[in-house]
Amino acid sequence: MKIMKTIQKVPGGMMVVPLLLGAILNTIAPDALQIGGFTTALFKNGALPLIALFVLCMGAQIDIKKAGVPLYKGISLTAVKFLVGAILGWGVGQIFGPAGLLGITPLAIISAMTNSNGGLFAALTGQYGDATDVGAVSILSLNDGPFFTMIALGATGLAKIPLIAFVAVLVPIVLGFILGNMDEDWRKLLAQGQTLLVPFFAFPLGAALDFRTVVSAGLPGIILGVMTVLITGLGGYYAYRLFGGKKAVGASIGTTAGNAVGTPAAVAAADPSMAAIAAVATAQIAASVIVTAILCPLLVSYLDKLDKKRQATA
Repeated sequence: MKIMKTIQKVPGGMMVVPLLLGAILNTIAPDALQIGGFTTALFKNGALPLIALFVLCMGAQIDIKKAGVPLYKGISLTAVKFLVGAILGWGVGQIFGPAGLLGITPLAIISAMTNSNGGLFAALTGQYGDATDVGAVSILSLNDGPFFTMIALGATGLAKIPLIAFVAVLVPIVLGFILGNMDEDWRKLLAQGQTLLVPFFAFPLGAALDFRTVVSAGLPGIILGVMTVLITGLGGYYAYRLFGGKKAVGASIGTTAGNAVGTPAAVAAADPSMAAIAAVATAQIAASVIVTAILCPLLVSYLDKLDKKRQATA
C-alpha cells in the first residue's frame, strides 16, 4: 500500500492528515488515548517534546553565516501578526462596540489573530521553507500568550513579558545551531528529523482538538478562523516579499494557538469589564484554533504551488 504517497497528495498532508485523525479520535472517543504508558505519552502528550526535537533539528541546519536572517524574518512576521490583529480588533470595537461584528467580539478577534500556533508554523516552514524560516519561531514565540492581546486592549500595566517562555523556546534552537555549526556530521544526522517528526507531533496536536467546539461557537467562530487564516496568513505572505524566494511560508502565521483559548480569562482578570464577553470570546477562539489548523496548511500549499508556477513561467 502506498500510504505515504496517498497522504502526500493532500495539500500539507503529512501535517494535516495525522492532525485530522487525532482530532477525529479525540472527538468521538476522548478517552481512547488516556490508557497511560507509551500510548498516552506519544499519541496524546507527545506534541511538545517532539516539536522541541524538530526545532532542534531545524536549528542545526542554520548556517552561522546567515544567522541574522531568522531574526529579521521573526521580527517582521511577529509585527505583521500583531498589527493586523490589533488594528482590525480595535476598528471593530470602535465601530460596533463590545458586541463586535457578526457576533465576533473585538476580544476574540485580537486574541485569535495576534497569537499563532508555533508547532504548525515550525512544521509548515520545515516543509515549504528552510532553516531560517523555522528559526523565526524563536521570535514569533513572543506572541504566545495574552501579552500582545493586553497591549492591544490597553492593559499594558498589568501584563508581563513572558521572558522565560521565550527562553524555553530558544534553547533547543540554539543547541541545534551550535551542534550543526560545530560538526557537519551532526547537521546531516539531524536533517532527517525535518521530515521524520512531522506526522508524529501532528497527531497529538490534533488529539488536543475537539470538533464539537466548532459547533458550540457557531458561525462566528468559523468566520473568525477563516478571517485569521486569510488576513494574517496573506499578510505574512506579502511581508515575505521583503526576503524573496519562498514567500509561501510567510502564510504559516495564519493560525491561532491552542493556548489563546485561555486569553479571554486572563484579560478579564486584568480588566473586569471584559468578563461579560469572555465566555463568548473563548468559544470563538477555540473554534478558530481548529479551523486555522485545518485551513492554514491548505493555504500555504496553494501559495507554494502558485509561486512555483510563477517562477516556471518567469
